[in-house]
Amino acid sequence: MFNDAEKKAIYKAIYTRRDIRTFLPDHVPSEKIDKLLDAAHHGPSVGFMQPWNFILVTSNKTKEQLAWAADKERRALAIHYEGEKATKFLSLKVEGIKQAPLTICVTCDPTRGGSHVLGRNSIPETDILSTACAIENMWLAACAEGLALGWVSFYKKNDVRDILNIPPHIDPVALLSIGYTEDYPEQPILEKANWEKRRNLDQLVFKEKWDEHLYKKNQTS
Repeated sequence: MFNDAEKKAIYKAIYTRRDIRTFLPDHVPSEKIDKLLDAAHHGPSVGFMQPWNFILVTSNKTKEQLAWAADKERRALAIHYEGEKATKFLSLKVEGIKQAPLTICVTCDPTRGGSHVLGRNSIPETDILSTACAIENMWLAACAEGLALGWVSFYKKNDVRDILNIPPHIDPVALLSIGYTEDYPEQPILEKANWEKRRNLDQLVFKEKWDEHLYKKNQTS
């Protein structure tokens, strides 16, 4: 059971967690990193497969290589967006890798647990979903510890495999920049910049079955 103060703390972390793009070079104590990793390792895992590994990168040379991989993809993505604003958002992600004192590559091993893992037999993607749950746990723990975390989600996976010596069958799911920041916004950055508006939850909830009529209506409203 949780008392009222504990409940508020949980929801505060959920609602104030942000995807951060600018970092200070200040060192992050190892005990705080251990807490983040332990929180991630306690993420819910389908079939208890625990498919994740965590590669901690502090070398400036390696971070520069990862930034190169992200920037190469950023330039490829730029053709899909118009205006300086879009380019700026993507470039900040790249700079964040170089600024933050620590980058963590979170990987997923689709072979862990063997050929027959509860849940994955039916839905193979549950290993990736489990890894995403671990990342969310880490994100919430970072928020609670006063740390900033930015998720870099554009790069060619084989580039990251080559840079970090990751075997071909292992999936590099995320590059997470971690450190302190002077810019922790009250709203998500893209929401604040009117990149997109938060959808109305009521429009996303159906009862008993999928409601195609309501879905189409909400898509156009």
